Amino acid sequence: MTVLCLIELGDGGAPADASLRALTLARTLAESAGGEVAAVLFAAPDQVPAAELAVFGVRDIYAMRAGDAYAPAAWARGLAELAVCAAAAGVVAAATDRGSEVLAHLGAITGQPVAASCIAARWTSPGLCELVRHRWAGSLLEDAALEATLTLLTVASVAVAAEPAPGPAQPQVREFCPDLADADLAVRATESAERRSGVSLATARVVVGGGRGVGGPDGFAVLEELAAMLGGTLGVSRVVTSQGWRPHRQQVGQTGTKISPELYLACGISGAIQHMAGCLTAKNIVAVNTDPDAPIIAHADYAVIGDLSQVIPALVEAIRSRG
Repeated sequence: MTVLCLIELGDGGAPADASLRALTLARTLAESAGGEVAAVLFAAPDQVPAAELAVFGVRDIYAMRAGDAYAPAAWARGLAELAVCAAAAGVVAAATDRGSEVLAHLGAITGQPVAASCIAARWTSPGLCELVRHRWAGSLLEDAALEATLTLLTVASVAVAAEPAPGPAQPQVREFCPDLADADLAVRATESAERRSGVSLATARVVVGGGRGVGGPDGFAVLEELAAMLGGTLGVSRVVTSQGWRPHRQQVGQTGTKISPELYLACGISGAIQHMAGCLTAKNIVAVNTDPDAPIIAHADYAVIGDLSQVIPALVEAIRSRG
């Protein structure tokens, strides 16, 4: 039984970390029925990072042509056709914005249910999949059974480790051209938001967060400087984006980006449940806050009770003096 895994490309054309985590779950799902996992990329064959995917046990890679830009309906149509041609029993994607959108379209096209935010899955019999998935923004785990002729899953990648399982040194790359209609390409991305940092918020090892306590747009300059010093990126709370101080793409939380860095330095953030849903998988949370009773303090590994306008410049100066 073959499981197709949608692979998104990140910085420099390498597989996105979330996709490698999804690939790990897809591989264990395939192995539960004695099958194999195949990777699917919407890219030209010469843009496929075959060596990186081989490390995760991929033997077959499909390079699909579906226009020159991200088009969710076209991607889903291509996956539906490929699933038939490859006799696939399942399709898996990371629960990113794109992965979730494409799988929703795929479910509509195939008439099959989609299980979202899974962290484990295995087939117990043909067409019956037992799975564990996140509910309530990851605050609960649900044991469930999915009955479908084509198993469709998105993966809560922050809770799944990317585990290599070496396959062949040179996986076979096959080009696949789906039969698309004009309607499939009617909705597509024509441009991407400018990125101000070379580090992705979703995959950063260090995130410096700022909330209402920063005080206003000008207060984020020192946080950005600190993030750059630490090789990380800036994240913000929902209230910051609501005030228009920072763009939504930098928001951490249930309605923003879920992060899983080695270090999350949260400055002036109270720690509402929606925000904590996006950062609870951080390995170390350090909170800087003037309020010792702020909710985030209960979740933090370390806390500094003080004014961030004094604490952060002092930290920047200490790092600069050591460099």
